[in-house]
Amino acid sequence: MKQLRDQVEAGRLALAILDTLPEPFLVLDETLHVLAASRCFYEVYGEDPSDSHSRSFFELSAGQWDIPGLRQLLSAVLPERSGLEGFEFEGNFGKLGKRTIQLNALPLRDDRARSQMVLVTIKNVTERREAEQEKQQLFEHTEELLEQQRTLLREMRHRIANSLQIIASILLLKAGSVTSEETRKELRAAHQRVMSVAAVQGHLQASDGIEQIELGPYLTKLAEGLASSMVGPKQNIDIKVLSDAGTLPTSHAVSIGLIVTELIMNAVKYAFPRHCKSARIRVTFEKAEADWKLTVADNGAGRRDSQEPSPSMGLGTALIGALAKQLGAIVSEISTNKGLTVEITRATFVSRLPHAA
Repeated sequence: MKQLRDQVEAGRLALAILDTLPEPFLVLDETLHVLAASRCFYEVYGEDPSDSHSRSFFELSAGQWDIPGLRQLLSAVLPERSGLEGFEFEGNFGKLGKRTIQLNALPLRDDRARSQMVLVTIKNVTERREAEQEKQQLFEHTEELLEQQRTLLREMRHRIANSLQIIASILLLKAGSVTSEETRKELRAAHQRVMSVAAVQGHLQASDGIEQIELGPYLTKLAEGLASSMVGPKQNIDIKVLSDAGTLPTSHAVSIGLIVTELIMNAVKYAFPRHCKSARIRVTFEKAEADWKLTVADNGAGRRDSQEPSPSMGLGTALIGALAKQLGAIVSEISTNKGLTVEITRATFVSRLPHAA
């Protein structure tokens, strides 16, 4: 008799605890009829406790729970002693309206280790799924906008490349038609500067890059283009590029490309006043995190102090200085009778040690 009273009291305590839970819960018997439910279930789904007791779970909420797949899975919980996790479906629950429901179920064991009841938990995941759907729609819309932007950028790069080729061709034609040798040199120099920018555009179009560019392949392509267009068959100047792996923002790559163009042009024009069998120009790019160093060196005659700089050299020097300033870099030069070395260095290191008094 005492054991029976203890079981009744335990049952009442369990039901009292069930009523305090903030989410809908049900306890079903082995035939999936309602033994008990939390107060939250009755309040949320508008069921009458006296009418719901002993009814089939699938008859509640005007049959919204009666889904073939759910019926089959719940029927297998007790025989297989396995839980049901994350079963989702959409139903129309009266005043609640259309809702997305996530249902979980666990077998309950009595003190003789026999599974006789099923604990069912119900979650309303409507808002979560709507938020996920909105997020997915926003993502798809963003992707669509990005694709439109990529298409516009490809079209813009294509038009810029064509425009640069037209400008370069006009400069070259003008250079061939003028009578002044000095003007011809300036037009050809302008042509090479335009071709330097065109080389960047061509590299971008080939790599489909718009923000970062691998500098080694770009400088190599640029040097090859300058060698083929500027070095005559009698000059025999070997131009090569050595570069660390790494990328830079495209705007920086354009500026560095223009600097390299100016330095190679000056080296080809002025470093070898007399024929040299082993004439060479070396472009070196070294990179360490945010810092980098560009070196253009030749084994020519070096800069002679007594030599009056030509207008082309003056313009080139000013352009190099202005571009280096934009890049936050400094220009240094070493000239001997064994050649000229120009270094453009960007160093961001700041000492953490206090300065000596």
